Parts: sequence; structure tokens; C-alpha cells
Amino acid sequence: MRIVLVGPPGAGKGTQAAYLAENLSIPHISTGDLFRANISQGTPLGRQAKEYMNAGRLVPDEVTIGMAEDRMQQEDAREGFLLDGFPRNIGQAEALDAFLRSHDLKLDAVLDLEVPEEEVVRRIAGRRICRKDSSHVFHAEYQRPKTEGRCDECEGELYQREDDSEETVRKRLAVYHSETEPIIDYYREQGLVTTISALGAVTEVTERAMTALGRD
Repeated sequence: MRIVLVGPPGAGKGTQAAYLAENLSIPHISTGDLFRANISQGTPLGRQAKEYMNAGRLVPDEVTIGMAEDRMQQEDAREGFLLDGFPRNIGQAEALDAFLRSHDLKLDAVLDLEVPEEEVVRRIAGRRICRKDSSHVFHAEYQRPKTEGRCDECEGELYQREDDSEETVRKRLAVYHSETEPIIDYYREQGLVTTISALGAVTEVTERAMTALGRD
């Protein structure tokens, strides 16, 4: 299957993408992983991306599209893939369609993870990260540490990242609404979109997604 996963920040796309890709035996292709892989390997696209990032500028669509197209042509993606974070706008969606047509392929589904905006703010703004080990993550409401402000694992100080502040989250949501959300209507016109609630336990959301894909 060839699937696009879309949803606002805080919807749990990365978590769901990993579970779904494993259940469907297809690779999980995320924009973040594409950038890290290309930059660490020093590919021409990675070098271009790094130049823009070092200059504090946005990486152009054509660089991101090039990375995605290269990844989708690798051997493990021949039978399908799950895209997470790509396409991010209409231009990228059109480029993906053109790529698939040129290879006589098509998307099977677009899963739209739906979360109320205030829940997104609660999820992200409530995160607390350990300064000693950033893999230790807590939440002010949903996963409180035993000792306020201290990591359960190593007693490191817990803090809120600047990117997780309520103000930053709302700015990210505004960007999502203006740039990424339009691709949902774009794909809805193609009859590809299924909207599922991303509220509840991770396993519940995964079950909804698998049902939507006809794999329950």
C-alpha cells in the first residue's frame, strides 16, 4: 500500500506511522529522517539542504521533493510506503502525483488524523524533557514525574523546550492550517481521504487507522 499520513502537530503522526508501517510491512518515510539521512551521508541534496538550514532559510520544495522521490525508488519501497510529513503543501502533493504517474503507481489512501486544536496545545505545551537525557519525556497532565520537575529515571531537571511553548505551538498550528491542511481537500477530491479521530490510546487510534485501510 502507498499511504500519506496527515494531521496537525501533536496528532501523533510519528507514533502512528511507525505502528502502521510495521503492521503493513512497508517502510515509514518521514521528512525528518530524509533530511537527517541525506545530510549525514553528504548527498548532493543533503548538502543543498544543509546550506539553506545553516543560513537560517527554508529548504526549497524541490530539494525535499528530490529526497522523497529518491527514497520512494529504493528497493524496500517497491511494494509500498507510508509518507509522514510529505507532502507538506499543494506543490509537493502535485509533485508526488506526477512522480507516481510517471512510475505507473498511485496512492491507496490518505489518513487524516483529527485532533481538536486545544488538545494539540495541551499535548505539546505540557511536554517536559529531561536535560540529562532527552529521550526521557514527561507531561504536566498525562505523565507526571514522581517528583515535580525531576526525571524519574535519572533525577535530571525537567524543562519545557522553546518549541513546545503555547505561543510557538499556536504559530505552528497556523502554518499547518495555511500550508498543509489544503492538501486534505486536494486529496478528498480524488476520493482518497479518510478522517479518523486521534484521541484516545495509541492502540485505539492504530485500530481505527487499520480499519480505515480495510486491514482490521
